[in-house]
Amino acid sequence: MLNLERRTRKPSLLAGLGGLLAATAVGLSAYASHGIADPLAQSHVTTAALYAFGHGVALAVLGPTQQNTLGRLALYVLLIGTLLFSGSLVAGALWKLSTQLAPIGGTALMVGWLAYGLNALKR
Repeated sequence: MLNLERRTRKPSLLAGLGGLLAATAVGLSAYASHGIADPLAQSHVTTAALYAFGHGVALAVLGPTQQNTLGRLALYVLLIGTLLFSGSLVAGALWKLSTQLAPIGGTALMVGWLAYGLNALKR
């Protein structure tokens, strides 16, 4: 159960980072729409922004609710996976760097969600 009493809520690093990730995603999306001419690069940055936004919102909402180690670990894996996946796509699209970290990030996202789901089932 969520305790909405302000005095008893603790700051949440995951929620703060999730908000930052979602805000960055909005900027990436705008840049993809207005600042990138190459269709493939635009598609990669748009995909990166979509994943960053969705996972940023998830972290912002779920971060403060996780009281146990597995729940928090699952969300940190989601954060790392998002940074690797989205970051690799953006680096490839904007600076022609390798996107070899994208599959590792995608795998981390799947592992993070599986861990989160298993944690929810065992409560």
